[in-house]
Amino acid sequence: MFTLKNVMIAFLFLLSVILSGWSILTIKKHPIPRVKPTVSNQPDAFMEGVVAVVLNKAGVPALKITSPKMIHYPNNDTTRILSPHLTVYRNSPEPWLIQSDYAKAAHGVDEILFWSHVIIHHKKDIANLDTTLTTTTLTVFPKKETAETKAALTVWQPNTTVYAVGMLANMKAGTIKLLSQTRGVYVPSP
Repeated sequence: MFTLKNVMIAFLFLLSVILSGWSILTIKKHPIPRVKPTVSNQPDAFMEGVVAVVLNKAGVPALKITSPKMIHYPNNDTTRILSPHLTVYRNSPEPWLIQSDYAKAAHGVDEILFWSHVIIHHKKDIANLDTTLTTTTLTVFPKKETAETKAALTVWQPNTTVYAVGMLANMKAGTIKLLSQTRGVYVPSP
């Protein structure tokens, strides 16, 4: 029996089938473009109250980084570090201590650029005098245990102050090579 109600239901069902088929055919002709993920300049992670220790292959601490805040940026795999304090351990009983207002680590901790009020300190040990250096920028390569700067720096050791421009430091050997414009002041102890 054909009633108006049955005819309307059949008509609506047929209309929905036709519209669904038309929709499917339209989508195949004009596919929805895939949105490629974009790398933004936005951070993807941050940490506060950081105390991180990196161990060498033998499981012995190689370096320690402390900072009130670190922010990671994925677009160039860098980490901005606020008020960093880096401790570089080596075979000597005394580690190298490096601090500044800011730092940026690239490729994990393969290269760390320190800037603004950079202070490097190494306490006296068997082979080296107590040494403090100050500069405006410093690049540290923790795996190679080296540091370098092209900026002006001041080196303080007991009774001696040395001014220079540029430096290469081998933290493993405990040596510092001043590159240019070196001049010093020696004041003997009374």
